[in-house]
Amino acid sequence: MWEHYYTPATVNEALTLLHKHGTTARIIAGGTDIIIELDRGQRPDVNTLIDISRIPGLDAIALGEDGRIHMGPLVNQNHVIGSSLIVERALPLAQASWSEAAPQIRNRATVAGNLITASPANDTIPPLLALNADVVLRSVNGERTVPLAKFYTGVRRTVMQPDELLTDIRFRPLDPQTQRGMFIKLGLRRAQAISVVNIAVVLSFDNGKITDARITLGSVAPIVVHAQEAERTLIGEVLTEKAIARAAAQAVAAASPIDDVRGPAEYRREMCRVLTEQALTAIMQERERADFPAQPVMLWGSEQARVTAALPESFHHTAEEPIETTINGVSTTVEGGASKTLLRMLREDAGLIGTKEGCAEGECGACTVFLDGAAVMACMVAAPRAHRAEIVTIEGLAANGDLHPVQRGFIEAGAVQCGYCTPGFIMAGAKLLEETATPSEWQIQQSITGNLCRCTGYYKINMALLKAAQIAARED
Repeated sequence: MWEHYYTPATVNEALTLLHKHGTTARIIAGGTDIIIELDRGQRPDVNTLIDISRIPGLDAIALGEDGRIHMGPLVNQNHVIGSSLIVERALPLAQASWSEAAPQIRNRATVAGNLITASPANDTIPPLLALNADVVLRSVNGERTVPLAKFYTGVRRTVMQPDELLTDIRFRPLDPQTQRGMFIKLGLRRAQAISVVNIAVVLSFDNGKITDARITLGSVAPIVVHAQEAERTLIGEVLTEKAIARAAAQAVAAASPIDDVRGPAEYRREMCRVLTEQALTAIMQERERADFPAQPVMLWGSEQARVTAALPESFHHTAEEPIETTINGVSTTVEGGASKTLLRMLREDAGLIGTKEGCAEGECGACTVFLDGAAVMACMVAAPRAHRAEIVTIEGLAANGDLHPVQRGFIEAGAVQCGYCTPGFIMAGAKLLEETATPSEWQIQQSITGNLCRCTGYYKINMALLKAAQIAARED
C-alpha cells in the first residue's frame, strides 16, 4: 500500500521528511483513516507514510502557563476521556471522544487526525470549535497558529499545506463558576456509529443571564457550523423552557444537510432542533454530566497507550525491509510484510491465523490484538509499527499451557458459535480483566462495543466474561 514507511525519532526529522516528499507523503499517527483510504485506493498519489507515533512528549494534555489547555498530536480519544483536566474543564470534548468508535480504535485514533480529516461528521470538531480552539501548524519554514474557525475550507479540505504538521491544539478551559457545556451525538446505533447529527453547546453566565453562547452543529453542512441565530437569541436571556424552545427552533437555520444513507435532510434539520433543545435543557437542569461514565472502559493497558520511551534510532522500511518485533514473547523477524497491515503480516507472514479478518476497516473487532499493551484493531495498524514493539495475539494468551480465564469462561458458558469472531471477543475481555477484576455488566458491554458477532445475541458472551472474572478471582 506504500513504498516508504519512515519512523522518525524527532519532530524535526518528521518535518524534514514532509518537506522532502511533499504531496506524496502523509503523516500517520493512529492511522485509523489513512490505512483504510490507502487500502481502498483512495490516495493513489501517496506512496510514503511518516509515522510520528513513537515520538515522546506528543501525547500530553496539560494546562499551560498561558492559561490554556494544550493537546499534542498523539493525544488519542482515550487520553481525552481519561484526562481529569478535560473532563472537569472541557466536558463537551470528553463526551465527544467517548462517543467515538470503540475502545480499540480510541486507543489509536488521535484528536489531531480527527480534525485534519475534516469530515463534517467528525465528533471532536464541534466541541473544539465551541471552545474557540486554535491549532498550531509547523513546517521546516516555521509555524503558524490558525483558529479552528478558519481551518476548514470545505468537505475534507483544510488550510494545511503538504509540508505542515499539526503540533498543538489549544483552548481556554471552561470556568466552572460561570461556564457550562455539553456534547450530544445522534447515531444509528449506540456504538461504532458515524454521526447523523452532533452538537456542542458552551454557555457563559453572569448572575443567571447568558453572556455568551456557542452552538456548533456537525453533519448538517459541508463543514461544522455555528448556529448563529440561536446563539444570538440566547444572549441576555435566562435559560428557561421558552428561551430554549426559541433557540432550538432557530438552530435549524444553520443547517444545510444532504440526504444520504444515514438519514434524509429533513430528518437532520428536525434533529438540529431536538438536539439543541436536549443540550440546553440538560444544562438548565444541571445534568449535563449525568451520562458520562465515572469509570470508562479503556482497554489500554498499564502504559495507557502512551509513548514511554524514545526510539534508539529512526527507521525506514521499504517492502523488502524486515520487521523485527516480539510476538507472544518471542523475538521474531518478519520478511516481506512491511507494506501490509499488521493483521495481514500476522496472518500471511508470521503464520498466526488466530487473528481474523472480518471487515478490514475497524468495524468488527475480529482482528483485536495487543500492541505495546493496548488493545487495537490490527487491520488499522501498519505492519512497520510493530518494529521493535511487542504484540500479543490470541495464540499467546494462554500461559504455560493453561487457558486464560476468559477462554475458560467462553467454554463454560458455551459462548462460541461459528467461532470466527471469538478471538477478538476473548482479547477484548482479557484486557478488560486487566483493568477491573470485577467488571459490571455495563463495563462488559462497553468492552465489546468494538466486536461484532453475527451468530448470537451476545447473552452468552456477556455471561462468559462474567464467568471469566469469577474464575480469575478464585485463582488470584
